[in-house]
Amino acid sequence: MQRFLIILGLVILLVGLLWPWLSKLPLGRLPGDFVIRRDGFTLYFPLATGLLVSLILTLLLWLFRR
Repeated sequence: MQRFLIILGLVILLVGLLWPWLSKLPLGRLPGDFVIRRDGFTLYFPLATGLLVSLILTLLLWLFRR
């Protein structure tokens, strides 16, 4: 558990340091991401972004376990 928390902290730190460049990626604005806007209400459902991130993480974890 300690190792997992340390790795998670380092990943969060790395993402924070790389955020200026990561925010320029089109994640969150892909064709399958749904945005519904009504008066006083906005629903954002990033379906395509979630699937893409899940696929990338699955491939990375699969490669690290081999």
